[in-house]
Amino acid sequence: MKLQSERLSPSLFPHRLIAIAAFALCTGHALAVNPFTVKDIRVEGIQRTEAGTVFSYLPVRVGETYNDEKGAAAIKALYATGFFKDVRIEVEGDVLVVMVEERPAIAAVEFSGTKEFEKDALTKALKDIGLGESRIYDKALVDRAEQELKRQYLSRGLYGVQITTTVTPIERNRVNVSFAVDEGEVSRIKQINIIGNKAFPEKELLALLNLRTPGWFTWYTKADQYSKQKLTGDIESLRSFYLNRGYLEMQVESTQVSITPDKKDIYITVNISEGEKYTVSGVKLEGEMFGREEELKSLVQLKSGDVYSGEKLADSVKKISERLGNFGYAFANVNANPEINREKREVNFTVLIDPGKRVYVRRINVAGNTKTRDEVVRREFRQFENSWYDGEKIRLSRDRVDRLGYFREVSIDTPEVPGTTDQVDVNMTVAEKPTGNILLGAGFSSSEKVMLTGSIQQANAFGSGNTLGIDVNTSRRNRTIAVSTTAPYFTDDGVSRSYEVFLRTTRPPEVNTGDYVVKTTGANVKFGVPFSEVDTVFFGAGVERTQVQTYTGVPGFNDSPELYKRYVTDFGNGTDATTTSFPLTAAWQRDSRDSALVPTVGRYQRVNFEVAPAGSLQYYRAVYQHQYFTPLFRAVTLALNGEIDYGRGLGGKRYPIFKNFYAGGIGSVRGYEGSSLGPRAANGDPLGGTSRIIANAELQFPFPGSGNDRTLRWFTFFDAGNVYAEGAKFDVSDLRYAVGAGISWVSPIGPLKLSYGVPIKSKAGDRKQNFQFQLGTGF
Repeated sequence: MKLQSERLSPSLFPHRLIAIAAFALCTGHALAVNPFTVKDIRVEGIQRTEAGTVFSYLPVRVGETYNDEKGAAAIKALYATGFFKDVRIEVEGDVLVVMVEERPAIAAVEFSGTKEFEKDALTKALKDIGLGESRIYDKALVDRAEQELKRQYLSRGLYGVQITTTVTPIERNRVNVSFAVDEGEVSRIKQINIIGNKAFPEKELLALLNLRTPGWFTWYTKADQYSKQKLTGDIESLRSFYLNRGYLEMQVESTQVSITPDKKDIYITVNISEGEKYTVSGVKLEGEMFGREEELKSLVQLKSGDVYSGEKLADSVKKISERLGNFGYAFANVNANPEINREKREVNFTVLIDPGKRVYVRRINVAGNTKTRDEVVRREFRQFENSWYDGEKIRLSRDRVDRLGYFREVSIDTPEVPGTTDQVDVNMTVAEKPTGNILLGAGFSSSEKVMLTGSIQQANAFGSGNTLGIDVNTSRRNRTIAVSTTAPYFTDDGVSRSYEVFLRTTRPPEVNTGDYVVKTTGANVKFGVPFSEVDTVFFGAGVERTQVQTYTGVPGFNDSPELYKRYVTDFGNGTDATTTSFPLTAAWQRDSRDSALVPTVGRYQRVNFEVAPAGSLQYYRAVYQHQYFTPLFRAVTLALNGEIDYGRGLGGKRYPIFKNFYAGGIGSVRGYEGSSLGPRAANGDPLGGTSRIIANAELQFPFPGSGNDRTLRWFTFFDAGNVYAEGAKFDVSDLRYAVGAGISWVSPIGPLKLSYGVPIKSKAGDRKQNFQFQLGTGF
């Protein structure tokens, strides 16, 4: 008699059968065979699978005794591999014969009709669940893949999707698997209803939701396409809205989502129970506070008589926990327990504080810095190893590393050391980004047609944290070559040192009716001394030699502007003036931003005072700039910038014209041609001025589809500013204004800004320039 694992063989006597039948396995009965010693094992039917793989799953080897139990175990083990669809074991004399039929391999996975998803993305997704080229074909896995594809389409609002799967056998025991997709039409939200609201109108509540009915921009944002994740988020937004306005017991009782038979329209109904509005009757703290009860109590934002706010309560608990973390209690447990008086509609909170054990930092680890040296990152840390855990110092360390501008992402976590209850490691993970910065400026004007400027700056050169820069400008009007270097840690205490050597040549625009040339050669050195974590004071000295050449009655040249003629008369022989100055600089900078490239919160202030008390030129100039960043609702950042500049001559001498301030274009007042605002020569060309005022406001939004990526944003702006001549009084009516929108992107070669500005309150003669871009700008 002969048995196999799936069927009874009609052959009864050719061989002595030792296979275990499926029937026997299920019923617990087996056809008994006499145990024997295996002299050899032969595998038949394999095409792709190595014989050694089969041998590795057999519970018997040559020279060992074979019996019924080992036969059943062998069949079970070989089936469990998933490689075979049929397994039999037979005996020829003392030879064990393992006969298998392999499952087919997948030769190719193909898609047709897919528009919503990229085919490469679908191929990768299916490989992740085990379905891909060269994998073993498994019908159950193909069915699972089909359901996963449908789920992905449903998440995009394509409820009418139809997927047809075809499995085609080909040569060498292989199959092609193809998914034919009929995506159908996108199902859109036809109506959203909120039921049970009494305190707030439905219109106000609907405005809180990300899901919405079709509108002007929903074709792009896809906010009118239903997804369970979006609805869950919207329900949390509703709940938070009520909790922050006193409705402590607000509940979302149910949500109903229905779709029309043609699968085109979706209706959403949210049933809520508002409950009563509660006020706070009191907040008290209990637990171990180490004599700091008043300090911790000052962190509680809810006071007696306030309307209950879940956000303020959560923020209070968080601040108390963070403050305890600053003293080393990294795992402090702070909970607010409510006592509700429904008759008086009041709630009293008891904040229970359990600081736990004081925690120490065992080790600080830095990962991801493939180019930047460890010391460049570690010297920014204010948390030290083998010292108390300090949450504030850890956050400050993260911000300082982020402000370096060397990394695309900076994250930090503090896992507990295994086997201890009072130690943690501080793990910082960074993602390197290109630190080479190419600065490009471009524009179009009637004077110079297309204008280009550029510079190359390599921050974090060779991973050292030092900066090397070369500024080159080859335009006819402004030619520059400058070389600079900065060492942010010239000393171990964090004193920085910068050098710069430059040669600058300035000529008038091509259409200018007056010719002149200004050549300045110079060098300077500057030191920065940190006085706090956010404050730095700078001191510097330099030397400059400037030659101004004017023309009067010279063949081939137009007469120079009167302002330049007057300058060379004062400092030279009437047509040429060469001066030397020794400018000294003192500056203060405060930077509390969370990031130097894409700040969302914090301030940046700088004051720079330059004075040249000796030499043929004597003057001073002062600059004050203040930037402010604060997050608004839904990841929107408000960015404000203001700058005031002022310069005057000393000792009765004129302020040097080549030190004038300019405005117009990106970085000052967009919508106007670069450096075109302010006083003009008789021919209308800008001359700059000795004082300047600039004000900018931006609302920065995440770019649709970019998720949490802060490096790509779009913004709207309002700019104002102008430049004033020496002796002119500030007059608000002289300010120029502009509004517009743009895109900012921290590209691999530097920050890029594109803007389209519309001038407001412009005057005759103003040079307008709506579209502008700059690569390398900061604000």
